[in-house]
Amino acid sequence: MDTPLYLSSSQASTLTKKQEKYRLGTSVLIAIAFSSVFFSRVLDTLGAPSIINFAHFALVPLATWVALTKTRIRDREQREMVYTILCFIFIFLSVVLISTLVNNAGIINAILAFLLWVEPFFLLVAILCLPSQLNLISRLQKWILYAFVFHTLLAFVQHYVLHLYRLPGLEDNIQGVFYRSGSGHVVGASVALDFGVYWLFTGKQYPLWLRSVFLLAAFWHMLLSDAKQVLLYMLVGGVLLLLSKLKNLVETIKCLAVGAVVGLTLHWCIQNLAAFSAFNTWMRPEIYGSDGEATLLKFSAFRIVPSFYQSSWNFLFGLGPGHTVDRLGGWMLFEYWNLLGPLGATTHPASISVWQAVGASWLGDQSSMFSPLFGWAAIWGDFGWIGLVSFFGLCTVVYLKVCNDDVSKYLMFTALAVGLIFSQLQEPGYTMAIALFIGFRWHEKRLFEAAESSQANNL
Repeated sequence: MDTPLYLSSSQASTLTKKQEKYRLGTSVLIAIAFSSVFFSRVLDTLGAPSIINFAHFALVPLATWVALTKTRIRDREQREMVYTILCFIFIFLSVVLISTLVNNAGIINAILAFLLWVEPFFLLVAILCLPSQLNLISRLQKWILYAFVFHTLLAFVQHYVLHLYRLPGLEDNIQGVFYRSGSGHVVGASVALDFGVYWLFTGKQYPLWLRSVFLLAAFWHMLLSDAKQVLLYMLVGGVLLLLSKLKNLVETIKCLAVGAVVGLTLHWCIQNLAAFSAFNTWMRPEIYGSDGEATLLKFSAFRIVPSFYQSSWNFLFGLGPGHTVDRLGGWMLFEYWNLLGPLGATTHPASISVWQAVGASWLGDQSSMFSPLFGWAAIWGDFGWIGLVSFFGLCTVVYLKVCNDDVSKYLMFTALAVGLIFSQLQEPGYTMAIALFIGFRWHEKRLFEAAESSQANNL
């Protein structure tokens, strides 16, 4: 590590130790910030005050601030990447503030909506600020491994020991660490499978059979929780990865072969195994098409939200944060009104109108697959076309700058696919897990390249 020439050796040693202390402290703070999201529902269920569910709104930005101010980024590429992401975050923040002013939304709406959308990017920035040092990254990875193994084991305990599937809500009660949250079964299955994929391809220090067993356990977790939409958007993520590789014939053939095997296997399972029977909920051609009930319900927000426009500003900047079909306007404002109401939170009739459309449809309670409250519609509804473009630009920057291999690209594609199904793009437990995996993968790739370069120089 370079040190100023005017420092004595003892001063340089002290400086180095202080920097190492800051880096270690930053990595610990990142772990605490993620824990505040990952384990908040468990703590809430055990009797902690409900405000524990909001702790991450303070801890994640704090971790990012400490990472930016206390860990000096010496690598030029790394520094430019972090600043580019921050620039696009600022652009999205500007759109949120303009939408808030145009629609007279509460400032608390703007703060919460902004954080719900960009928290994973903040966490990613904090991870990218860390130096690519094996001891720092491996320490974080080991903690994450324990957390996700505990999560999947807890889901099995909930099913096979506590028999929570017999209670009201049935299989939806199998949620792992996200127990007692509305869509916890979907979030729990999502992060378990995503970690299984990440660990299978990156945890080379562990036996292949162990990584494969965990992936199968995560898949079984998904079946136990009846979170069938998880498999759908993971398949969509695979298709998007395939399309991104069309210019490489060999890779395309490999992906097509794997996709064909997975597709045929899944079709056989749906038709022959009781555990997969729930997938037949979607296998009804009559509900699709321009006049199908699924189509009408899924895209109802695009008919309802514009009916509340009062000027061309709404076309550009939407109806305001928390005013349409995002997680905030969909249920958070109502669920936590005792906390948020006194802070000046605002609601909008557009949210209620969309919920009425859900209640009026016989498909409304069948599957979140048909829900009109989904991520990309929510960004468009709250922040208009300008908001949609700015957020997609932020995602594109991460894809181009940070996703440096097929694993991280696949995880990014699955997250984009999630935005088409439900409000999970605003579920911190899911999005920040994806941010962790992508950030770790970037460091892992750098460490691997550095080791290869060192090996080549020694030959």
